[in-house]
Amino acid sequence: MYGITVAENLKSRVPAVRLFCIECEVEYLPKVDKLWEAMEQKAAGLASTLKTEEISSLPAIRASRNAYKACGKDPARYRLSAEALLRRVVKGAGLYQICNVVDLLNLVSVITGFSIGGYDAEKICGPVEFGIGEAGEPYQGIGRGELNIEGLPVFRDEKGAFGTPTSDSERTCVDENIRRFLMIIIDFGGSAALEEAGQMACDLLRQYAAAQSIEIKIVE
Repeated sequence: MYGITVAENLKSRVPAVRLFCIECEVEYLPKVDKLWEAMEQKAAGLASTLKTEEISSLPAIRASRNAYKACGKDPARYRLSAEALLRRVVKGAGLYQICNVVDLLNLVSVITGFSIGGYDAEKICGPVEFGIGEAGEPYQGIGRGELNIEGLPVFRDEKGAFGTPTSDSERTCVDENIRRFLMIIIDFGGSAALEEAGQMACDLLRQYAAAQSIEIKIVE
């Protein structure tokens, strides 16, 4: 696993930030029926029990929104991926079906409330740092085009920014050629639930993506 650190400019504004990092070999599948059934079941359960106005009060979501504000970004305008997924589910639209590794990532995200990055590890160049986006920093979000990442928490490698809790980037996106997958669960609030979320992700990766050679690292 690449070296992954938290930049001082982010740590000083969000002292409780932690990352649960998982890197592993995976088998890409466009759809796994049992995984999709689990996703639909979870989405239906959330839609019947959770209200839209309650989402921002969930512990992981609340901590993430506060982190955005501390970094200078409006979480209502630049919605966290976990919050966006939960809002979609509560409205009855269900979860996206993309591929097995992205689908299981989204399942963990809606269950836990943590925003999670998923990347093709072989597209990442050198050490990774989690910091704050700068003015004019280029970034192509998946399905979003050019994204203004100034003030957003952002992952960078030697080539520049490649991930945020709002949107992952085109440059390191998962496709059918993926062999090694990097999943980063982002906890902005020092939650005791981070390790449980990481274990859930590892179990799902083994079950639905035939994950092997799993490496785990918690970064504080």
